[in-house]
Amino acid sequence: HYNYTERGMNPVAMTANIDNRAGVGKISSRLGITSDARTFTASSDIYADIAALHAQKKVDALLIDESQFMSRAQVEQCARIVDDLGIPVMCYGLKTDFLGNLFAGSEALLCLADNIEEIKALCWCGKKAN
Repeated sequence: HYNYTERGMNPVAMTANIDNRAGVGKISSRLGITSDARTFTASSDIYADIAALHAQKKVDALLIDESQFMSRAQVEQCARIVDDLGIPVMCYGLKTDFLGNLFAGSEALLCLADNIEEIKALCWCGKKAN
């Protein structure tokens, strides 16, 4: 998001409404950088939301945090954003829960994503996290 903004572009950040660790409608990095974000719920139509924004002002990229909370339908909406509107969509989230079960949004992303890249990190407990 920062890189797009620095280049004078218009990125849109989005996160799950239930993720309120940094505040509702906020995304916070591990470095403490906070950004405003649109939120989605289980019933949100992400395609309609972004298409409406794009009609008002060009959207250069959509970045979604906590993407594991999206439904399969919402992941399909993101694919339409890429295919129909030509807007790149980058999703960030967990692949599995603590029991090793795929989240619904993550499963759909694994099936539909054009590219998947695991990011290595350090868990709060000190162990490796992907």
